[in-house]
Amino acid sequence: MSKVVHLTSVHPPFDVRIFHKECVSLVRVCQDVVLVAPHERDEIRDGVRIKAVAKLDSKGRLHRMTCTVWRVCRAALEERARVYHFHDPELIPVGLWLRLRGAHVIYDVHEDLPCQILSKYWVPKPLRGILAKGAEMAEGVASRFLDAIVAAEPTIAARFPNKKTVLVQNFPISNELVSVEGLPYVSRPPWIVYVGGITVIRGVFEMVKAMEVVAEEFSPRLVLAGSFSPAALEEEVSRLRGWRRVEFLGWQSRQQVAHLLGRARAGLVLLHPTRKYSQAQPVKLFEYMSTCLPVIASDLPLLREIVNGTGCGLLVDPLDPQAIAEAIEYMLTHPEEAATMGRRGREAVESHYDWSFEEKKLLALYADHLGHA
Repeated sequence: MSKVVHLTSVHPPFDVRIFHKECVSLVRVCQDVVLVAPHERDEIRDGVRIKAVAKLDSKGRLHRMTCTVWRVCRAALEERARVYHFHDPELIPVGLWLRLRGAHVIYDVHEDLPCQILSKYWVPKPLRGILAKGAEMAEGVASRFLDAIVAAEPTIAARFPNKKTVLVQNFPISNELVSVEGLPYVSRPPWIVYVGGITVIRGVFEMVKAMEVVAEEFSPRLVLAGSFSPAALEEEVSRLRGWRRVEFLGWQSRQQVAHLLGRARAGLVLLHPTRKYSQAQPVKLFEYMSTCLPVIASDLPLLREIVNGTGCGLLVDPLDPQAIAEAIEYMLTHPEEAATMGRRGREAVESHYDWSFEEKKLLALYADHLGHA
């Protein structure tokens, strides 16, 4: 296949799933892999040709969903490719337009959009149900005309036609976050980490409140790596008494995340029991596991299956700071058992949850369905 063009108007150019996993994987079998994305400049990285469109984040969502989408569409047409692979729901009209022009088009569905809309803080509550239903209908109609759907999770795949849907899960690249400077587990400081978007329904209040409960004798530290959403949430959370035991690092590079995970005692995945997360399999869980880091995770159906099935950590009620604190204390007082949990998690990634398994399915999609393009 001569050229594949990936499109995003929302994600940064070096998004882990889009760039590091899918685009870099395609470089092995495709002569020209292009990524059209908001960025400062055109460049080539790891064999992927990045075609930049102007970044307009400061002008708001509406501007992005109109002007940025138009810029992505125009850049896509300039490439004159036969295969396009887009990653954002707001690009559905672009994908349909490219399909009408005779191109082969793939829609990569990262999130369960209807469920996501129901929990969006910036969408007025009276409108959430209507917009969620509209999004479900729009994706359903679009899927009839697009060539293939790539779904990031089984529950997402179940919403689309089976005959044209491929499940390509967001498992980690097994050695990406393994730090050569990592400390032996028993020598690590009492750091409990959370990496990712920091929101209410991902448990930030419960994390910080739990740190207030953990006994002083353990000198615990909660290290947060990511961004608050909305930004004003940081001020609200910082007023909690447990904040004195928090170190907020902000956004971190992948190298910095690897350095952090190689020094921590446990990773937190405290998703709230919402419809959105009831069957979620967050990538941070597998990333923690890939670094031999034991996890403290929400006792939700799919997380329970993974954590209990692998023995990689402890399950808690994500709404109970006391239960979270007890799990943290257990990790700190049972380092050998915690280290064993971490090793089990790593073994599970190597045998079941590694990107290499998903890469084969992605490449098979191109070979089996779109190779003639």
